[in-house]
Amino acid sequence: MHAFPLLVSFVSSLWFGVPQGSFWVPLTLFFLVLFQWEVVQKTLNGSQLYTYSVCNVGEREQDNWLRTTFIQRRPSASRVFVELKFIVRDCNSFDSSSLTCKETFNLFTSESDADVGTTFRKGQFKKIATIAPDEISKNELRINTDTRVVENLSRKGFYLAFQDIGACIALLSVRVYYKTCSATVKSLASFPETIAGGENQALREVNGVCVKNSISEEQPRIHCTVDGEWVVPVGQCQCKPGYEEVKDSCQECQAGFFKTEASGEKCQPCPANTQRLNSGALYCPCMEGFYRAPTDLLTGPCSGLPSAPRDLLATHSAGKLLLSWSPPQDTGGRTDITYNIECQRCEGLVCQSCGEKIHYEPANVGLTDTKVLVSDLDAHLNYTFSVEAQSGVSLFISQSSRNTLRPLSPSDPPKITTMRLAERTSTSLSLSWDVSPRPRAHSPPIRYELKYCKKDDNLDVTTYTVLILEKNSVQIHKLAPGTAYLFRVQALSSDDSSGGSSMEEQFETLIEGRAFVFTFRKRNPHIRQGAEDTYFSSSEQLKPLKTYVDPHTYEDPNTAVMKFATEIHPSHITKEKVIGAGEFGEVYRGNLKVPGRKESAVAIKTLKPGYTEKQRQDFLSEASIMGQFSHQNIIRLEGVVTKFKHAMIVTEYMENGALDRYLRDHDGEFTSFQLVGMLRGIAAGMKYLSDMSYVHRDLAARNILVNNTLECKVSDFGLSRVLEDDPEGTYTTSGGKIPIRWTAPEAIAYRKFTSASDVWSFGIVMWEVMAFGERPYWDMSNHEVMKAINEAFRLPAPMDCPSAVYQLMLQCWLHDRSKRPRFGDIVNLLDKLLRSPDSLKTIADFDPRVSIRLPSTSGSDGSPFRSVSEWLESIKMSQYGENFSRAGVVTMDQVLQMKNEDIKNIGVRLPGHLKRIAYSILGLKDQTSTLSVFAV
Repeated sequence: MHAFPLLVSFVSSLWFGVPQGSFWVPLTLFFLVLFQWEVVQKTLNGSQLYTYSVCNVGEREQDNWLRTTFIQRRPSASRVFVELKFIVRDCNSFDSSSLTCKETFNLFTSESDADVGTTFRKGQFKKIATIAPDEISKNELRINTDTRVVENLSRKGFYLAFQDIGACIALLSVRVYYKTCSATVKSLASFPETIAGGENQALREVNGVCVKNSISEEQPRIHCTVDGEWVVPVGQCQCKPGYEEVKDSCQECQAGFFKTEASGEKCQPCPANTQRLNSGALYCPCMEGFYRAPTDLLTGPCSGLPSAPRDLLATHSAGKLLLSWSPPQDTGGRTDITYNIECQRCEGLVCQSCGEKIHYEPANVGLTDTKVLVSDLDAHLNYTFSVEAQSGVSLFISQSSRNTLRPLSPSDPPKITTMRLAERTSTSLSLSWDVSPRPRAHSPPIRYELKYCKKDDNLDVTTYTVLILEKNSVQIHKLAPGTAYLFRVQALSSDDSSGGSSMEEQFETLIEGRAFVFTFRKRNPHIRQGAEDTYFSSSEQLKPLKTYVDPHTYEDPNTAVMKFATEIHPSHITKEKVIGAGEFGEVYRGNLKVPGRKESAVAIKTLKPGYTEKQRQDFLSEASIMGQFSHQNIIRLEGVVTKFKHAMIVTEYMENGALDRYLRDHDGEFTSFQLVGMLRGIAAGMKYLSDMSYVHRDLAARNILVNNTLECKVSDFGLSRVLEDDPEGTYTTSGGKIPIRWTAPEAIAYRKFTSASDVWSFGIVMWEVMAFGERPYWDMSNHEVMKAINEAFRLPAPMDCPSAVYQLMLQCWLHDRSKRPRFGDIVNLLDKLLRSPDSLKTIADFDPRVSIRLPSTSGSDGSPFRSVSEWLESIKMSQYGENFSRAGVVTMDQVLQMKNEDIKNIGVRLPGHLKRIAYSILGLKDQTSTLSVFAV
């Protein structure tokens, strides 16, 4: 982080800089003295210093001003810092009791697009802060330092002014600067120096460029914070084949080293029996007389040919001939040695192949054992048997001469290295595969032969379907549901003859219909029960995932805690500050220092004194649940304290707290792209829970935590708890309390909690996020909410919500739970939106009458608003009351005449606040009541 100053101190040649040490640039600055301020000139080290002071403590109604000259602003520096050094005299040090002494003064600012010279009007200045000393001594004068922030600057320059209203003060220096994120290289991406944004742009996104000889699949990006720090990098550059990362750059592999693909790995030394090429090698070719088998990795060593088998013996046994031998003396460094048997029979001087009449047990080719039994030999004939040893590299030897290497040419087909399943449904499979690198010469295009058939061990004849393909991927349709298929793919040579190595894999289509039904000896509300509670998705099925275990199925709940959670000694935990309170006790921020591990910040949940054994078990059950999860979007359990008097649950610390409060505090500061990125993280966490057959039951933005990189994590896994602070927030049924505003209708009516009901809740979370933490259904009662949902009404689109995002919300709120998307589908859709940011530009229809709390010119009791301040308080924008009064807008009639430009001109600059006030005024003009109106 660098902070670049605009001006510093009162000297004829002023300097800027910051304590961290950055660039220092000279600037000349003068002050315009207005009313009573005195200037004192001193010489220090050859420089002229000026101190401004005022001390009219004996006179009433003081209003003394000191204003700077015009301070030009760089266009992107919307947030500046003002550091003041000053002295304030203690009022008690004066003898007279009639003094009207003060001990504070005021800091003001005024923006302008041009220098107004000596023209000065108080009404143009906006108050920034009241400045007071940290400490005042009666016997000595102490220098105080205070730093204030001036936000949302937008014009070409600005003035600072200081107002004295009856203090005895001396202003020693003023330093004005702004902060930047320094030019940097991160993950091999170069990012330019960037001026930090203000409160309306807490994170400024910056595009980077991959350093020389590196590439990236997506545009590398990073975000500059208001404090001049780089956070949340997106995309990563990797060194090209033949290059490795060395101190933020990509350098060629040294001679004798290689790298085959773009990655973050280092260059590897050439393996055994390979040639040491010059620098920048993509692979190391085999030395003369050594080879790689088609199935060998290009990164592995090369092998020699095996020598001949030894000690061949032939013995008669029960009318059969037993051939046995010893393995070769030299295997060429390979373990895949096989043996072939050749037989010739001779009559006189004429010898010929034995043909198929001879029977071998187990076979005469591809033997791995060093013996074979030969039968069906004719009497009175001479037989000659020879044994040949082969290995994987023997294929490189010409059939005409075992000692001649057939060199690899550009026309030779490459080998298939991997085959993978990209996507599947009940009737289709999408496959792709990789091939080995080809020689550097100009190689012809590769064509592939794909064979596939049903896997059926009972069939005597197998029927293959053969496809000739131009690319290394394919989607095959019209397959049978729930069926295993065998696939074999082979690269073709330039004449379309087969020749490259092939690879065979087995893949299955999805079962058409319902998913598996799990049966447990005890009813578990967190696991699907019966066929009516199962759902399926085309993108997820038959995944071999671990299944969640309900800790309440253990006869002794303490056993579950011991099984799923790590015990921590309390001496390793340090509590620092209370950050919240739960049903069971306080929540602290603290540190965890376990021997052998780096100290880390943690959140500590405590159990209040006087608890019952049931409360203790309920408290620790959350740890038994969390301990079973391991995912980047699920809050991580560090451990528990159970063997001491004060039980504790220790989790990772999330700096930005609950998502709903965080969004309300940063209303309008994030783009739709950033908000969708947050939702993608939440959906990924919920997909993980759903795959484990865990149902959350209380998914809401208040139960999503945010860390300092804006990563969202699902939390709050307690099974019995108060779900909201206010009683109106829950609806009591025979089975406990339900958070009505977030719960699916079938879960409210029949307590049918499933992953599908979690999907409904996720739709509400999407609405909360896009509405920056707005309360779902505003001030409606729970009974009004249930009635509206049952009558097919749904929440309307929030302001500026992308249409695609709102359509996904509506899909999550389908009444038929079997038609709602699965979390895997949701993750896939959000990924598509993030890969195509233009898809977020189409905005859903917005009706301001629906989305604001008080849409008419009257309050909640039907009476008209009596003042502007009452109206601003009703929409939670009371912080702008002074802006309206200073602009002369003091009646509701005047408010109704305001336009967007008028709102900006009085100082409302944050996009979220500007929209809230503008849309509220639009609603004020419409006299129809709308709290009962919803978008279907």
